Amino acid sequence: MNATMTGKKISNTVSVKFLLEKIRANPKIIIAIFSAAALSLILVLLLWARSPDYRLLYSNINDRDAGAIVAQLTQQQIPYRFEEREGAIMVPDNLVYDTRLKLAQLGLPKGSTVGFELMDKEKFGISQFNEQINYQRALEGELVRTIETLAPVNRARVHLALPKPSLFVREQKKPSASVTLSLNSGLPLEVNQVNAITHMISSAIPGLEAKNVTIVDQNGQLLTAYDGQATHHHQLKYINDIEADYLRRIVTILAPIVGEQNVKAQVAVQFDFSEQEQTAERYQPNVLPEHRAIRSQQSNLAEQRGKNAVGGIPGALSNQPPVPSTALIDKPGDSGKADSDDKAPAPGTVPATNGMDKPAISVPYHHRHDETTNYELDRTLIHTRKNAGTLLRLSAAVVVNYLTNGDGEKVALPQKQLDEITALVKEAIGYSAERGDSLNIVNMAFSQPEEMADLPLWKQPEVMHSAMQILRYLLVGLIAWLLWRKVLQPQLIKHHELALKRLAVEEAAKLAEKEASVRQEERKMQHEHQQREQCSADVQKLRELAGNDPQIVALVLRQWMQKEQGPI
Repeated sequence: MNATMTGKKISNTVSVKFLLEKIRANPKIIIAIFSAAALSLILVLLLWARSPDYRLLYSNINDRDAGAIVAQLTQQQIPYRFEEREGAIMVPDNLVYDTRLKLAQLGLPKGSTVGFELMDKEKFGISQFNEQINYQRALEGELVRTIETLAPVNRARVHLALPKPSLFVREQKKPSASVTLSLNSGLPLEVNQVNAITHMISSAIPGLEAKNVTIVDQNGQLLTAYDGQATHHHQLKYINDIEADYLRRIVTILAPIVGEQNVKAQVAVQFDFSEQEQTAERYQPNVLPEHRAIRSQQSNLAEQRGKNAVGGIPGALSNQPPVPSTALIDKPGDSGKADSDDKAPAPGTVPATNGMDKPAISVPYHHRHDETTNYELDRTLIHTRKNAGTLLRLSAAVVVNYLTNGDGEKVALPQKQLDEITALVKEAIGYSAERGDSLNIVNMAFSQPEEMADLPLWKQPEVMHSAMQILRYLLVGLIAWLLWRKVLQPQLIKHHELALKRLAVEEAAKLAEKEASVRQEERKMQHEHQQREQCSADVQKLRELAGNDPQIVALVLRQWMQKEQGPI
């Protein structure tokens, strides 16, 4: 068995060596092989030089979407490349947008997130726990889809912590949310965008407060700021917006006069973001009668009389009560209380008559009149609240360039025109000297801006693209020249030299053959001459023999004739 295999190997080796020797012996085969290889290489390089540049179609997609996209590209005969390391699908740069539109019509890529369409696949008899989990997954998926519509966001993940509802208010827990964002390169999220995402998520979940939403980027940096940090960012943004507004006012009012390129301005504002509340209560006396307001008024009238007697009794004075004072109390300027008693006859006195021309005996008599008036107090209640963001001071610096006169020279502005510009700027920004605002306008020549040097040719994108195309074709030409110079041309020269040598050998061989044929012809002619001489000698002998003995000649002729005719 081993001997048989060894014999086969030896025979195969001998066959290969014989084939190689045969190829070496025939230079045309070598030239044909090298020519075919060089032509194939040149065609491959030409196709490579004419191949389009590939650009990114989709990246970071799951395997299911990648398979569906590749199937569609194959069906539509769109060339593509798949970068396994980066997980990206590349297509020619001139087909990127058309391909995306076509795939978008087919709903690709679908993405790995699911939304409320998950609720369409509910099975009969599903438990309440599974139903709650599916609802939470659907809600997270819908939030992810909404967040990924933002330009700076590439991918997003949302985790919701939804506590179970409780019958007791004290045991009720509030929901919370955690968001992880993968941002596109060069597109950071601004503070207002982070706040927008926070409030969007908090508004989508019942009972979720904005402070319970945490947002983190792909680098692990916390994007949601605390209350103090958020307030500080808001204040800085508010100040920047106000300064930008004042700057725009200055440039807008001066641009038609000196030109937008001939005015430069900077504005600084100082704000007081502290909140203050103050309540003041003041009381004033009611001095003026026309300004008095009666709150309440009370009047009491009391009158008491005794019975009339026919006559007096001696010693009756000792049985009477003391007579009350008759002084008047109601006087102007009093507090509003007045008491009065009518005059009555003194006890023991006798009135003039009693209608019967008889003197009457005096009786006890008491009369009392009380009146109380209450006036409203002049009370003033003042409540003052100062909102945050009060402008304390405004500072502005404006530089106006020299203008060009008729001779093309830069000249300073007249003082009158400079004063007019100052007045215009003051009116535009709402200048207030009482507030302590400051404004400084300076007229000076601007330095000539350095002209932007053009990018060198080797840095311009169009030139670089053209240079790469030219380099590709030059590389193809260089390789073709090397193949011709180092491979094909030496073989052709060698083949030509061998052909010349072969022609020379053939010519020498033909010449030698010709000389040999000439010599052979000469020898043949000599041999024929000798044969003719010998034949003539024989003929002479036969003639002599026929003349001397004719019978022998006849016998010989008969034998020749029998040989030619064969046996009878």
